[in-house]
Amino acid sequence: MLRNSNMTGRLFAAMRALGMMLALGLPAVGMAQEQATPVLNSGDTAWMLTACALVLFMTIPGLALFYGGLVRKKNIVSTLMQCFVICCLVTVLWMVAGYGIAFGGGDNPYFGMSKFFLQGVTMDSMIGSIPETVFIMFQMTFAIITPALIIGSFVERIKFGGMLAFMGLWLLLVYAPIAHMVWGGGLQAQMGVLDFAGGSVVHINAGVAGLIACLMLGKRKEFSLKANLFQPSNITYTMVGASMLWVGWFGFNAGSALAANGLAGIAMLNTQIAAAAAALTWMASEWIMRGKPSLVGISCGAVAGLVAVTPAAGFVDMGGALVIGLLAGTLCLIGGTYLKHTLGYDDSLDVVGVHGIGGILGALMTGVFAVEAVGGKTGLLEGNSAQLMTQFIGVAITIGYSALVTTAILIAVNMTIGLRVTPRDEDTGLDLSTHGEKID
Repeated sequence: MLRNSNMTGRLFAAMRALGMMLALGLPAVGMAQEQATPVLNSGDTAWMLTACALVLFMTIPGLALFYGGLVRKKNIVSTLMQCFVICCLVTVLWMVAGYGIAFGGGDNPYFGMSKFFLQGVTMDSMIGSIPETVFIMFQMTFAIITPALIIGSFVERIKFGGMLAFMGLWLLLVYAPIAHMVWGGGLQAQMGVLDFAGGSVVHINAGVAGLIACLMLGKRKEFSLKANLFQPSNITYTMVGASMLWVGWFGFNAGSALAANGLAGIAMLNTQIAAAAAALTWMASEWIMRGKPSLVGISCGAVAGLVAVTPAAGFVDMGGALVIGLLAGTLCLIGGTYLKHTLGYDDSLDVVGVHGIGGILGALMTGVFAVEAVGGKTGLLEGNSAQLMTQFIGVAITIGYSALVTTAILIAVNMTIGLRVTPRDEDTGLDLSTHGEKID
């Protein structure tokens, strides 16, 4: 994602030299141009307002329908409710502290140190060529969808109160610090890790948290490695939700240019190419292995391609996006089916397989296919083998930090509120046992 937060040291030097205050947390991964006097660009602002709406659309209703269609009928309301309430909870927490931790500036490599309760943010505050209020909203939509992705790993068996406590703590202690490390001038930004729109911050982060969560909650009662007892309840919901995610992803990736420019254009094109390629390879792989191509499969394949191209969208050319999509369709299918069955964990909706593996693939392939002509950075194919190693280290840092802190949060929540519903409530379904509502 286009962010110049890795330029924090130079910004402070410029402030001392010029004697003027520049906005902290300008987006870039070493690519945005510094401006002594930011000037509002109405075209950029209009595009970013649109992108905000598109990314919010990804969670409600996109992800809610995608996940809702994949669970059993007795848990559809519960799944929709979890996506909706996370949107509300994260919005408030982002205003109170999340934005400050992620983009509050300062020299700390792990946490931002200011802008809590959005102090100092006014209508005239600028981030590049757009109002800071628009940037805050855009980043808020990313913060909303990331914890919402995690619920796919433990749906149908988690307490509603425990889920709320976990998500609130996870946003502030895991998501926001990693966002600071990568996009806010922190550790990974200083290392030169490339993440255009959230391969590490969003997808690897959510995938790791999902794996820890499903392991700690344990398997659903009827889970079996020998039989698939959890058929999707509404394939129409799933396909419609996946389509909404696909369309919304243009705001996710192309919006990360933070401007209506050529970079946004190539990020959008790369997004479309990777999604389509992954959908086709997932379908073909499933067709070969199982004898039939499925609508659920091609829908999940498109999402896998969208995930994998996210960190690379503004750094690679169209050929790189095609290869990333082709790889994602097959590797995420393997991760979402055979890997979890081999290892025996119950990742309900394949968060680990699609988002974890897809995010890792995309982050590493960014280090291979990055081209200077697109994002100003070179990868392995242009002779910069060091970038691939930097990407690998960045992935390892994200995995390690997310796994450690997620585990601590889940232990704390389980010791206080509790995480798992009773066997009786699980049998009844969370729609009735938790919310007193059901779909007839």
